[in-house]
Amino acid sequence: MNQQQQNLDFKRILPIAIIVGAVLLLIIFWSRMTVTIPAGHGGVLFKLFAGGVDTEMTYKEGFHFLAPWNSMYLYETRQQEVAEEMNVLSSNGLEIRVDFSAWYQPKWEKLGYLHSQIGTDYMRRVVIPSLRSAARSVVGRYTPEQIYSTKRDAIQIEIFDETKKLLDEKYVQLNQVLIRSITLPPTIKTAIESKLKQEQEALEYEFKLEKAEQEAERQRIDAEGKARANKILSASITESILREKGINATLKLAESPNSKVVIIGNSGDGLPIILGDNK
Repeated sequence: MNQQQQNLDFKRILPIAIIVGAVLLLIIFWSRMTVTIPAGHGGVLFKLFAGGVDTEMTYKEGFHFLAPWNSMYLYETRQQEVAEEMNVLSSNGLEIRVDFSAWYQPKWEKLGYLHSQIGTDYMRRVVIPSLRSAARSVVGRYTPEQIYSTKRDAIQIEIFDETKKLLDEKYVQLNQVLIRSITLPPTIKTAIESKLKQEQEALEYEFKLEKAEQEAERQRIDAEGKARANKILSASITESILREKGINATLKLAESPNSKVVIIGNSGDGLPIILGDNK
């Protein structure tokens, strides 16, 4: 009877023990069985017994269940910035200090490959080395004068293009490269500024000469035009025209109400001589 009672008690306790054990295991492994991916991040799953890193799927933001023996690695997928300041050599071997920054982010669809081949420290392993290599290569093609005066935008674009080629192969998306400052040795900077000032003064002098030549040509053309006009006018004035104008003037004066004495000249030109008060 006692044996039967013990068996019954055991049968009653066993389900309860199983449930309690399951609850305890769930509590213990809950943190290993769930993961929350925050905003602006993506997850890469490592499957311990199923081939390692899942390179084909990137897990989205939110709550996820996973087997307790697997692991989820989180990557920030928003745009990030890295700043670099380094000394590089120009084409003629002078040392130039360049301060620049880059905007980058991991490629969402390639996050598994990034984790498998490079890892979470990809900024230090590939982004910064690629930027430095491109900056040295590009700046080394130009002289300090070109860098200081006219080629800054071109250098920025070329650094971006060369860095992008390198990072595309490493599953990183490069969005922009910005040159914040370029510092030349003081003696070189002073020499370049002096040369640029002399060139500017030479251009201003050439401009003034050109303007003076244009003004002289304008005055010559104007004088020639006036001379031709006077010649034509002189040729067109005859004694008949002068006599006609004198007669017309005499008629108008005769019609005026003001008291006057009009004497018609007899010198051949027919022009009047007017005597009288002007009112």
